[in-house]
Amino acid sequence: MEVTTHRGTGPLQQVIEIGPHRILTDVKPEFGGEDSGPEPHDILAAALAACTTLTVSLYAKRKGYPLDDIKVSIKHGQEGAAYGLHRTIEYIGALDDETKARLTDIANKCPVHKTLSGTIQITTEAI
Repeated sequence: MEVTTHRGTGPLQQVIEIGPHRILTDVKPEFGGEDSGPEPHDILAAALAACTTLTVSLYAKRKGYPLDDIKVSIKHGQEGAAYGLHRTIEYIGALDDETKARLTDIANKCPVHKTLSGTIQITTEAI
C-alpha cells in the first residue's frame, strides 16, 4: 500500500490519499492553517486507537467473550524529549478482571502498537 499527499485548498491543508480513500489534514489557524482536518499527530493517535479496537474486538469475538463494545481514547503530545501516547481502554460488557487483563495484553499486540513500540526506519528519497 502506498500513501501519498499533496497540497489541498487551504494554505497548509494536505490531502492524504490511501488507495481509494482521502483524508484531509491541516493545522490550527494560530499555526497558519484553517483547522479543516486533524493534525498529523492526531491521525497517528487515531491509527493506534482504531487498530486497538479492531484487534481486541476480533480476538474477543473469536474467543466468545461478551465484549459488547470497546472505547479507546488516546491523549498525546510532546513530553520532554519523547512524544507520549497515553491510551485508555474502556471494555463494555460482562467481563471479569482476568478477561480484561487478557484483552489488554492483546491490545498491546495490535500491529500499530507493535510498530510504534519497535524500531522504525525511515528512508527518504528526494526527486
